Amino acid sequence: MAYHFDYEISQYRALLSGRSRRKHQSVKRAKGILFFDDTGSGAYYYDLVTRHPIGARVKRLIDILVSLTAITFAAPLFLAIMAAIKLTSPGPIIFRQRRIGFRCNLFDIYKFRTMVVGADKVETADAAFVKPKNDPRVTSVGRILRKYSLDELPQLFNVLEGTMSLVGPRPLRECDLENLPQRSTVRRFATPPGITGLWQVSGRSECVGYRGLQLDRQYVDRWSLALDFHILLQTVDVVLTGKGAA
Repeated sequence: MAYHFDYEISQYRALLSGRSRRKHQSVKRAKGILFFDDTGSGAYYYDLVTRHPIGARVKRLIDILVSLTAITFAAPLFLAIMAAIKLTSPGPIIFRQRRIGFRCNLFDIYKFRTMVVGADKVETADAAFVKPKNDPRVTSVGRILRKYSLDELPQLFNVLEGTMSLVGPRPLRECDLENLPQRSTVRRFATPPGITGLWQVSGRSECVGYRGLQLDRQYVDRWSLALDFHILLQTVDVVLTGKGAA
């Protein structure tokens, strides 16, 4: 699926000339993303920064402050988890995987490794977007980390670097893009992906199939700072109780 950004043309462009005009044109602001399917028809979506410029800045500020604070206070927990993984399973401590982020930009997502080495190359019989229960590829420590979502703690560094947000749609893999049920679901990329979201607080692995994609799309369409705070509060309960974990 092809796409390109649509940029705003300044209303003051006609008043500029020469060097000033060239300098002004170099600072372009994307106002939306235009996606094309095989038929050549386009679907236009305004992204979060364009629809809610002030809200997007506040959201980013909250992301930075919360992620910095969480990383600082959770440092001992990070060290304990790293030691547990290293002592019980051979392989790297951190698992990295390419995901599709805001405006379809690719980035590396960070997680504590919960599976045996090479597990991501082993096909499972489950349908797309479904996390299998009792997956034999998951390590003993990995099961505990997954139950309480501790494997996602390294994503705080994704939030800090700006490739993710605390709250947002799930970050999909490149291969998942082919399984999206319809073109309209691509508007999920108009908002930065998040560590938690509507899908995570609505059942996690119990929310199977395309229901999770629908919830992600609802989040993008309904976004507000109040919704983000509501999801964060619900996430605390889900994590502490381990509800819906695979």
